[in-house]
Amino acid sequence: MSEQQVLFKLTSMCSTAEHCSQEMLDKMKKWEIPEELQAKVMEYLIKEKYVDDARYARFFIKDKIKYNKWGRRKVEQALYLKHISKDISNPIFEEIEDESYMEVLQPLLRSKAKTVKAKSEYEKNMKLIKFALGRGFDMQQIRKCLEADIDEMGDFDDD
Repeated sequence: MSEQQVLFKLTSMCSTAEHCSQEMLDKMKKWEIPEELQAKVMEYLIKEKYVDDARYARFFIKDKIKYNKWGRRKVEQALYLKHISKDISNPIFEEIEDESYMEVLQPLLRSKAKTVKAKSEYEKNMKLIKFALGRGFDMQQIRKCLEADIDEMGDFDDD
């Protein structure tokens, strides 16, 4: 495959969707493109802003939290697999307020609680905690959501 063909294919891909530099490198390795050409193509893609890992990370993080309902840890792990450095991702995570995670986690836990089969409230909570941890949320956020639900249930008992 010539340099022009490689550039055409990759620029076309980048024009239709956001991609990170690791994805482009993986494509070129798959196509068995020599390393010197890979470096040259990557330099062009970055210089012309077809590939921007910071821009990619921003969209990736917000999409995974909002649509996939992932917590920070799971998103961090996915970015690690895409070779996005913490220097790029950490400032983006810092912009996201805890309430955003709570808005995602609260309905997720309520929905899951309806389907959990448990012999006791303790067992049910442990299953919900395990579920939320698997989604990448941290214990502090999980506890906050579970306590909020318990408080709301307590309000209904008072009526």
